[in-house]
Amino acid sequence: MVKLDNYEWQSEFALTHRAEGLVNGLLLLLKARELDVPADVRGRVEGCTDSEQLERWIRRAVTADSVEDIFT
Repeated sequence: MVKLDNYEWQSEFALTHRAEGLVNGLLLLLKARELDVPADVRGRVEGCTDSEQLERWIRRAVTADSVEDIFT
């Protein structure tokens, strides 16, 4: 069995699609939490390709009271 817990995605294809999945997950989380997402924030999220930044936003989105709490 191959251990993947420390594997770092390196190909451009993998990195791009990983980021796209994180974007979709973040937007789904915001919708599930019924947080209003202004168009400029949605554009910022959809344009982000930095997986580490997206993960930070996702962690904040779990407990944030507002969208501003996530993206400031």
